[in-house]
Parts: sequence; structure tokens; C-alpha cells
Amino acid sequence: MSTVVNEVRKGFYLDSVALMRLSAEITSMGGIEEAVLMIGTPSNLQIMQDAGVLDSTGESASPNDLVIALRADGKSNANRALAHANKSLEGGALKSSTSEARARTLRGSLTAYPEANLALISTPGTYAAREARTALELGLNVMIFSDNVSLEQESSLKNLARQNDLIVMGPDCGTAYIDSVPLAFANALAPDGGNSADATRTAAIAASGTGLQEFAVLLTRLGGKLTHGIGVGGRDLSDAVGGLSTLTAIDLLANDKNVDQIVLISKPPGPDTANLVFEKLAACGKPVVACVFNQASDSEVTGIRYASDLRNAAELASGETLDRHDTQQLAQELTGSLSASRRKLVGLYTGGTLCTESQLILNRAGIKTTSNAPAPGSSASDSETAHRIIDLGADEYTVGRPHPMMEPLVRVSEFEQSLDDPSIAVILLDVVLGYGAHENPAEAIVNSMQQVTDTKDKPVVIASVCGTEFDPQGLHQQRDALTASGITVCNCNVAAAELAAEVINQQS
Repeated sequence: MSTVVNEVRKGFYLDSVALMRLSAEITSMGGIEEAVLMIGTPSNLQIMQDAGVLDSTGESASPNDLVIALRADGKSNANRALAHANKSLEGGALKSSTSEARARTLRGSLTAYPEANLALISTPGTYAAREARTALELGLNVMIFSDNVSLEQESSLKNLARQNDLIVMGPDCGTAYIDSVPLAFANALAPDGGNSADATRTAAIAASGTGLQEFAVLLTRLGGKLTHGIGVGGRDLSDAVGGLSTLTAIDLLANDKNVDQIVLISKPPGPDTANLVFEKLAACGKPVVACVFNQASDSEVTGIRYASDLRNAAELASGETLDRHDTQQLAQELTGSLSASRRKLVGLYTGGTLCTESQLILNRAGIKTTSNAPAPGSSASDSETAHRIIDLGADEYTVGRPHPMMEPLVRVSEFEQSLDDPSIAVILLDVVLGYGAHENPAEAIVNSMQQVTDTKDKPVVIASVCGTEFDPQGLHQQRDALTASGITVCNCNVAAAELAAEVINQQS
């Protein structure tokens, strides 16, 4: 029987990332169903209530307190986990330490750094819009890393920015590049911004996350040079927002002498916004590549080159072609070890855009998928016989836990269950490197692979690694570790999805 135990540490504060890492560590302990460590704000208490881990002790917490909330298989397991949590927290061992003075307000920061022209907002969504408005009123461009900013607030902020010749990146903007400098979750590009002095200087406009990362990585591998990557947020191209930041970005990039061409990466815009955006792109005076997932061919605007996926976008932008393997031949080799009863595919993704792209590639190959984040052509419904593509970065998987790009253990349970499922033929994975990502994301995957006891009949595991040789984790080190564990590693997400589709079709 499940036991819920809470403890409140009065007047205790710890960075949310450190708390989420500790939550994931405790959840991985035997006998623990759920572990959440959060500051006792009203919104956090509601999250814990919804997760079924809050009791009357936790309900008494104030916004100045830390709540340790556990749901375990029995009281002894709960007490063991609680002791582990307290030991980890004792003496503030998890607190980050620095001797550098820090400003407590935006105005204070501007006093210390008067030349700054960009504010990165990373606060709970309840407060993000207020801080962003303050930054805009101080003449700063804004990158909103926070999510849970309302549509009305987003539109208001972006209208204010456009009126003052500023730009708002986001909300929920996880990735950006300014003058080739990576911000937030982003990959390290070539030190000189490109592999060739005469490389075409490219600027990308994208929603903000792994789609921009994958494009930047592939462009770099192909010798291209990314000057800017402007993350506008996933709702910017909706008719409700009207593409305000995208339109501003086009104006800025069209007038930037260090930009030779512009690439747009997005889901299909709202119909009214599409007309504005594509007409402005076509008239910007620079070559344009548009990678618009599931874009209808009859809506294409003359003068723009259209890419079918992120790999194709990087190839069009660089003028080079990424190496291809013989998908049919490789699939035949992989299916040779599969029993006939293995017919299903599961994708376990940490990147939301990569999750969407893989669904579109699989659907294009005639394989219908279900997903908690369905792309056009996929279904939200689930069944035991369905091919499933899961976005593990979605809210239902990250309540009180770090994003799986930060903590690979979040994916371990789903991965190991899939490895043990006799009906699964293919497990499809992404591994995302770069700043902000885990220092060794391949390690958890490799450890799970080593637990497989039946080496003769196991699923085919196919992965792609979004990274460069300049990333702190090291592209080759991560690829080599995955390959040595028996995983087939492809050079991009599209190639991995295409290979997975061919294996499934050959098994059918």
C-alpha cells in the first residue's frame, strides 16, 4: 500500500534545478513511486496535490519553505528516502556557491552592465511577464526562457517590443544564438562561427528549442556558418499573436550585413499570419529557406526554397549533402535478429521538435503513430498495438522533475520497460548535447542496455545525437559509447526515423 510522507524545512531555499535533480535521484530508489522537492509556493503546492504526494504537513508550507513530498511502497521505504533527502540537503551541500556579487533587480543589473541590451527572463511563469515588461521599458530586448505566460500577455509584450524596435524571444524560448554565441540550451558551434571563411552566413528564425539546435548542428557539420538563431516561441506564428516577433526578426536580419540568407523553421502558421510572414520573407532581399513542418504544397510562396525536414533545410542552406547510409540494406541486417512477433515501434524523445519531426517521417513512410504530443497525421489516442512516439519533455513527465535533457534518468524507466516488451521491434531515441544538457546523457542509456539479459532476441535500438565536436560532452565520445552498447547511431534525427520506419515495414 502506498504511503505519502511530507516534511517541511522552514526558511530553506535551494535552486529549482538542484531540487529537481535530487527529486529524480530519490525517485530512482527502489520502493519510491514519486518524489517531489519544491519551494512551498501556492502553485507548487497545487502541483504536488495533483501528483498525489501532498499531505496536511506539506499543505502548511509557506513560500519561504522547502517541501519534501514522497509517495512510497510502505512507510519504511518512505522513511529511507526521507533520510536520504535530508542527508543530501544537510549543510546546504547542494547549494551553488559563488563569491561574485549579484544584482537583485534588472535596474541593478543595468547599473553594473550599462552596455547590456538583452535580458534573459527565467522566473516562474506567474512573474515572467512582469519582469519582461520591465526589461522592455528599460530598452532591453528580451528572451523569455519561462513558460506558462498567457497568450494575452505574450501578445501585449510583443506589441510593446515592436513599437520600440525591440524583440521578444519566447515565451518558452529554450535556445538562441546571437552573433554565433549560444544562449540557454544550445550547442557549441565552431569557434570561428563556421568551418570556412567564405561560408554563407545564415540566420535562422525558429520556435526556440531542439529544432533550432538540430538545424544549427547539421549546418555546422556541413561547413555552414550560423550567425544568429532567433527563438520566437511556439505560439508566435499563430493568428492570435500574428507573428510579431518573426516579423521583427525578418526586419532585423534583412538589414544585418553579416547575414547572407534566412532560414525559417516552424509548424504551419495561422493562415492570416502565413500571408504576412511569407510575403515579407519573399521581399526581404535575401535568399530564404523555409522548413515548415507539414506545409501544404499549394500554400508555398514563389521565391522561397522549401525544405521537407531539418536535414533538408541544412543541406539547402549549406549547399552540401549529409552522408546517407543504405537504409534498406541496414534495416535487413537489423531485422535479422528480430523475432516475427516483434512489430511495434516506440520513440522516447527528449526534444519536442525532434519528436514532431520523427512522427512526420514515420507517417510519410506509411506508419501511423500515436503520441502525447501528436503531429499532424498522428493520433493522441493510445492502445497496446499502436506505434508510440513520446515527448518526455511534456508537462506530465516533468512535474517536480528536471527536463530529460538535463537528467537522463527521467527516460530510464520507459526505456527499460520497452527493452523488456516482447512486442517491440524498434526503440527510437534522441540524445541532445550542448550547454545546459546533462554532462553524459549516453551513460544512462548504456547502463540500461547492459541490463538486457537475452542478447539474441531484443529490440533494435536506433539513436541520433544532436551535437558537435565542440560541445562539452563530445560528439564522438557519446556516439562511441552508444555504438559500443549495441545501439545503431544515425547522423541525424531524420535518418534515424527513416531507418526505424524501414525496419518496421520489413517486419510487417
